[in-house]
Amino acid sequence: MKREKGRTKHPKIGRQLTFWQKVYKYRVLLLMCTPAILFFFIFSYIPMPGVYIAFTNFNYAKGIFGSDFIGFDNFKFLFTSGKITMLTRNSILYNIAFIILGNTLQIFVAILLNEIRSKYFKKVTQTFMFLPYFISAVLVGLLLYNLLNFDYGFINSIIRSFDGTPIKVYSNKHVWPFIIVLVHLWQQTGYGSIVYFAAIMGIDAEMIEAAKVDGVNAFQKIRYIILPNLKPTVVILLLFSMGSIIKGNFGLFYNIIGPSNKMLFPTTDIIETYVFRSMMNNFNFTQASAVGLYQSIFGFIVVMVCNWIAKKIDNDYALF
Repeated sequence: MKREKGRTKHPKIGRQLTFWQKVYKYRVLLLMCTPAILFFFIFSYIPMPGVYIAFTNFNYAKGIFGSDFIGFDNFKFLFTSGKITMLTRNSILYNIAFIILGNTLQIFVAILLNEIRSKYFKKVTQTFMFLPYFISAVLVGLLLYNLLNFDYGFINSIIRSFDGTPIKVYSNKHVWPFIIVLVHLWQQTGYGSIVYFAAIMGIDAEMIEAAKVDGVNAFQKIRYIILPNLKPTVVILLLFSMGSIIKGNFGLFYNIIGPSNKMLFPTTDIIETYVFRSMMNNFNFTQASAVGLYQSIFGFIVVMVCNWIAKKIDNDYALF
């Protein structure tokens, strides 16, 4: 160390750390992140060269890279057939409904939980709200089928007992968007509200106590303290949601609608279900890969645009 004019100057102070020095400094954090890094590397990055199949006329004998290259013919078919327009529209509209209604309801439930004074009642409520999230989509589809089936469904049985006309739900494509959104909210609200509830718990208690001393009521506390402090969390979660704006919950849609009810496809078919049918029923790997690649590129562009908008509004809200 050198002493200059009464000041002690360490030779390493002010020097920028190299990459390996940062790795050593944050080795514990990196070790904790290793499972997640390996997961994404194995299941997301290693398979990436396989997207080449979307540009080929796939032949099982020749393999992916030995098949004939046909350029954008697989994409051309999807766009000219009109299917990609319907699939994109359904996927985006469903996800917009999930994001807007889901986050609104989750924030509302989190605020209600925060206002409950009984700790026992609060814990019991959280437990029961968590349960739908852990119910399998297969069981959810079976439950809906037993409720809405035309011949022996619970609802139609009640209607028949009052000499009413049974409802043909599984042949009416217009009611299913509402049913799917309601089922999604029922499953996801309890889990999603915990994130916002945790953010509320992180608000400075002294700020709330000071507001109570000043005489604010519950609604003023929610409006001027809780909601402004939830804004960063809401923005970050919305940005993450934008990445999957064109991706759907395959398990939910597949088990509720089924693989062969073509009458409902115009309003319920999404990209994931179409890709699954293309591979399992038609064994059309090339078009399925083309749709999947289109889906990934679309989601990437949406994330970049939304992140750019968030950075323009407030740099602290941007992901990168």
